[in-house]
Amino acid sequence: MSHVEWALTNLLGPGVRLEWSAQPVLSGTHRADVGYKAPPGTAGRIASELRAFPGLRFEVTQEPNGAIEGERYACTPSLGIFRAAMGPHGDVVVNEERLRGALARAESGADLTAEINNLLGAAWDAELETFRYAGEGASVRWMHEVG
Repeated sequence: MSHVEWALTNLLGPGVRLEWSAQPVLSGTHRADVGYKAPPGTAGRIASELRAFPGLRFEVTQEPNGAIEGERYACTPSLGIFRAAMGPHGDVVVNEERLRGALARAESGADLTAEINNLLGAAWDAELETFRYAGEGASVRWMHEVG
């Protein structure tokens, strides 16, 4: 855990302190959240640093402002890293070229729904969702075949 803090301090400056707590979703693991204010591009550098730690699940966002679009990075051990542009309300923004690529792959036989889900990072959201809400004191419910 101290290596993660060291990596963040290296990027964000002194004073980065993570308050680690047990992660109830996966026995023997911990979680921490940290907010930051930094120049554009920092989210990508943070994601690159954190990716070096095997087994680490994380999300890094950089909020958009009038001058830059936002970014969202998500990483899991099984899926690797995902990056998407973020709109002003936190939604994933998919550019025209990526949509055209998905349409072209669908014309060649790929499933369009799967292509769009990939562009939106649906697999990363599905894997990370339980971890997001399993903070200290939160109840964790696993639901299978609901609906």
